Amino acid sequence: MKSAATRKAKPAGKKRLVGKKTGYTSPQRLRTIFDELDRLFPNAECALKHDNAFQLLVATILSAQCTDERVNKVTPALFAKYPGPSDFARLDQKVLEEDIRSTGFFRNKARNIIGAAKKIVEEFNGKVPQSMDEMLTLPGVARKTANVVLGTAFGIPTGVVVDTHVFRIAHRLKLSNGKTPENVERDLIKLVPMDRWITFGHQVIWFGRKICQARKPLCMDCPLASICDAPDKTV
Repeated sequence: MKSAATRKAKPAGKKRLVGKKTGYTSPQRLRTIFDELDRLFPNAECALKHDNAFQLLVATILSAQCTDERVNKVTPALFAKYPGPSDFARLDQKVLEEDIRSTGFFRNKARNIIGAAKKIVEEFNGKVPQSMDEMLTLPGVARKTANVVLGTAFGIPTGVVVDTHVFRIAHRLKLSNGKTPENVERDLIKLVPMDRWITFGHQVIWFGRKICQARKPLCMDCPLASICDAPDKTV
């Protein structure tokens, strides 16, 4: 037998991106997570109020660094004034800025909304595109926004929505240690069956709002506490 000193070292393997302990990616553990989310939020859906895909696109852009509750207070009057893409495309940016000021970052949001509306009118016949590649050509649209619109408005599973709640919970449950939303999404789509991508995103967002909150997680009330080793766990 070779000594420890003479034994040939094995090359370092690739760093694991999903979990840090054996069993954390096991089918049984994932099934527990899915089952509890189904029990807690059987009818989870997007909280942003909208009547069509374009309204959802606008609302999702507005929701960046803003609560859905605040966005839902702004959009009814906004959509009454500007019903569709052509109405937004004709807007002066300063006018839209005043309409959406309370959502924060209103200059960037106004520019992106008008830019997206113009592109939809000029290149997509006034219809919100239904593919990830085309969605990503719209100003202000990255994968999270595209996943929200494609999944919620069209029922097209192109990925898992990763907002601040999903990012936080994926790390707490050690479903990912990705440092960016894109990396976390990449890990989640490996673990979550495609037919759950849309529902899973909605459920985890509601789970983050109601139980696994950022500053004071309600671990005493959490049905996943027994399989969670998050460093900020309170029980």
